[in-house]
Amino acid sequence: MDTLQKQSCDAAFSHCETLDGNAFIDGQDFCGKVRLRVWLDFVCPYCLLSEASIYEAAKSLDVKIEWMPFELRPYPEPTLRPEGKYLQTVWASSVYPMAKQLGVPIQLPKISPQPYTRLAFEGMQYAKSLGKADAYIRGVLNAFFVVGEDIGKLDVLEKVAYQSGLDRMEFRRNLESGRFFELHQAMLDVARQHDIRSVPTIQVGTVRIEGVPDLQELRECLQRQLECGGARTE
Repeated sequence: MDTLQKQSCDAAFSHCETLDGNAFIDGQDFCGKVRLRVWLDFVCPYCLLSEASIYEAAKSLDVKIEWMPFELRPYPEPTLRPEGKYLQTVWASSVYPMAKQLGVPIQLPKISPQPYTRLAFEGMQYAKSLGKADAYIRGVLNAFFVVGEDIGKLDVLEKVAYQSGLDRMEFRRNLESGRFFELHQAMLDVARQHDIRSVPTIQVGTVRIEGVPDLQELRECLQRQLECGGARTE
């Protein structure tokens, strides 16, 4: 299996190992579309920097984008602090230069320590169930990295949900009741089964791209998958 490594947010390792080709078979879904799976975490700036390229690469192609959760630092593991040396160095040397090159507005959020993302991901599962995942994900990333809001707070997520076309009260009720907690945990199990250790990680066919993808490279990968018909998902 081909593995391409670029800038990404790592959970505990400097890179991800290649997925076992026998353990992860991906390709066309039951509707005939090629499935493009993207693992993300809402506190990783490279996920925001990747978003436009992912959508542009899939534009006008028969591709289904499936967003998958991965918590870089799940509770109770301490989250990072923006004033710390690690984030200051990474943003100065990598995030800001890449954002300028891509033309993506972004700023290091001042919230310290950074929020946990479990609740935001439960909201993502709710948005998925109503076909609003794309707008919700874009809204959460924008709220954190552009506006600088605390996406660990339900009030902030409720506002994002409303702006994404969701009923804000139904959204709040679903998150307060924990309706999507088990589904989110099951999706985290999928990430563990496939040895996901950094985000963004992109999977299409037998190719896995780790980090911010090259637009042309990803589009060519999708086109090749469409031409060969792809392998059906297990």
